[in-house]
Amino acid sequence: MSSLSPIQIPSRLPLLLTHEGVLLPGSTMRTSVDSARNLQLVRSRLLKGTSLQSTILGVIPNTPDPASDAQDLPPLHRIGTAALAVQVVGSNWPKPHYTLLITGLCRFQIVQVIKEKPYPVAKVEQLDWLEEFPNTCKTREELGELSEQFYKYAVQLVEMLDMSVPAVAKLRRLLDSLPREALPDILTSIIRTSNKEKLQILDAVSLEERFKMTIPLLVRQIEGLKLLQKTRKHKQDDDKRVIAIRPIRRITHIPGTLEDEDEDEDNDDIVMLEKKIRTSSMPDQAHKVCVKEIKRRTYVGSMPGRIINGLKTVGVNNPVFLLDEVDKLGKSLQGDPAAALLEVLDPEQNHNFTDHYLNVAFDLSQVLFIATANTTATIPPALLDRMEIIQVPGYTQEEKIEIAHRHLIPKQLEQHGLTPQQIQIPQVTTLDIITRYTREAGVRSLDRKLGAICRAVAVKVAEGQHREARLDRPDVAEGEGYREHIVEDTKPESISDTTDLALPPEMPILIDFHALKDILGPPMYEMEVSERLSQPGVAIGLAWTPLGGEIMFVEASRMDGEGQLTLTGQLGDVMKESAHLAISWLRSNAKKYHLTNASGSFDLLENTDIHLHFPAGAVTKDGPSAGVTIATCLASLFSGRLVCSDVAMTGEITLRGLVLPVGGIKDKVLAAHRAGLKRVIIPQRNEKDLEEIPGNVRQDLTFVTATCLDEVLNAAFDGGFTVSTRPGLLNSKL
Repeated sequence: MSSLSPIQIPSRLPLLLTHEGVLLPGSTMRTSVDSARNLQLVRSRLLKGTSLQSTILGVIPNTPDPASDAQDLPPLHRIGTAALAVQVVGSNWPKPHYTLLITGLCRFQIVQVIKEKPYPVAKVEQLDWLEEFPNTCKTREELGELSEQFYKYAVQLVEMLDMSVPAVAKLRRLLDSLPREALPDILTSIIRTSNKEKLQILDAVSLEERFKMTIPLLVRQIEGLKLLQKTRKHKQDDDKRVIAIRPIRRITHIPGTLEDEDEDEDNDDIVMLEKKIRTSSMPDQAHKVCVKEIKRRTYVGSMPGRIINGLKTVGVNNPVFLLDEVDKLGKSLQGDPAAALLEVLDPEQNHNFTDHYLNVAFDLSQVLFIATANTTATIPPALLDRMEIIQVPGYTQEEKIEIAHRHLIPKQLEQHGLTPQQIQIPQVTTLDIITRYTREAGVRSLDRKLGAICRAVAVKVAEGQHREARLDRPDVAEGEGYREHIVEDTKPESISDTTDLALPPEMPILIDFHALKDILGPPMYEMEVSERLSQPGVAIGLAWTPLGGEIMFVEASRMDGEGQLTLTGQLGDVMKESAHLAISWLRSNAKKYHLTNASGSFDLLENTDIHLHFPAGAVTKDGPSAGVTIATCLASLFSGRLVCSDVAMTGEITLRGLVLPVGGIKDKVLAAHRAGLKRVIIPQRNEKDLEEIPGNVRQDLTFVTATCLDEVLNAAFDGGFTVSTRPGLLNSKL
């Protein structure tokens, strides 16, 4: 034996439970990790470890890992293989999993399982000692007659293969350079053997027993090769290559060597394909392309694209594909997904869709693609042109209340273990949550608020049950001076009512406005319309956002200056142009409406600076629909008159004062209705859009349609915004 000190594995090893194959010392195996404990082992140990020791783990064969970490560990196989994790490849499709490339180091025996969660760790005893054995005559003599017999069979097996194959020649050299003690494990992993036979070799701790069990396996393989050569003598050379390629792929890192080997293959499909390519007599250039394609399509992690993989999963060629949030597509170094979707969604092209992995045409014309997006502004125009757009507006308040009481509240009660006999949420309370604690087109925030309420009530119920249980005990009742309470009113109790803390709360618990403040805090949104319009130079506009409609305040002020117009509130270029249009129209019509600056001049910008501000400066704003609002705001500023506090407006303007149609009318009207406004000014050409608005909302609002700014101003101010006539001027009779 060598005088070199042996390599020792740690005395405690994390255990990787496998049942698909058997890893022997000196061989390499790929294994899939998708169960709970094995996933925790990879994430906590292999991916986060920084030392070489963190990559060493114990592989336990013939032991399936339970699907859930809540299940107990099954009986563990007594003998395992200490392994080095060479490579970790992860994927989330079709579910989170990892593929490990592990190299066997030595055998070990489990002494004691120290812990089972989050992954098993055991105290182990090393059975093999990893040493460098020099290739000397003395060492060969010590191995004895048994190792010599094994060596002769191994050489005979290898020499029956085609020595012109580089992998076979390399194996022949390894037989002479490797220590004889390592050969039984290595050759058992190379030749055709079952997992049961490999497990028997793994359990053979004695080297003599290992030699005795492996020799019959070599003889069986040799006899099989002889029989194959007799029956298929005319294809002898090709068969040698086929048989050689398959076992040699299993050779990988040997302790003490640094050479990379080919990956393990679970079946002969690739080998047979390589055989067909070699026997096809194709030109050299075509042969190189074929070999390159085989390597590209068989490397670890290679798979078809998401569309072809999805079709494979459902097993039909006419499924429904949901492309969620296509407005958030982004470019990267890997390519532009929007450009790839053009071929998929274009009916003129998708009948001949080509996946880069399959590299053959596939007909997608029968597939129904449904894409979702919050806005079409960020979708490339070419991609948007291939789609049929279906606008889905936001919910009204009445719709939200119905959704909450039919779906959201029952769902939250079930999730929190509550019953309608324990909690009551009236519709008026739901309306308060919608108007004062959420501001959205959908119901996600509403669902979260209802969940917070149910959690608070669940705590109260649990505390009440605990107190009730204590009060049922006579010793506790007497010790705490238990006294009887007479309940005069049996109405449902609010969670915020002051009650005797020694008693459980009355059921059901009523959620009123006071309870909302206790649970959700002060209201996040208040109806501040009337307060904001208490001075000239303020008007209310209507804006569309990806989350629905919103009301938007526009504020203006003037001061001495040099005729500059300042715009703030993170505005886009289109909205800035609307502001310039509005001030230009007012300057050209100042005499008509008798609008003057602070010095009484009809030139509104003479020695005067104007500042226009759009609150909520952190939110980007753009679009032409604020034109009428800006013009009304400036008219209020220069006339000194207040805009009606119950009016909101939307519409694009031109330099001549015309009002042009805009989009998002339904969402904007719903936003005005939510804010408690009573009148809405819209372009006359948008009157047809009012049919989409629910009837109850139309009944609560008064709509004013306008074709020009004169009509907008007359509707926005009390008493109208009439044209001023100069005193003392007589009308001509001519």
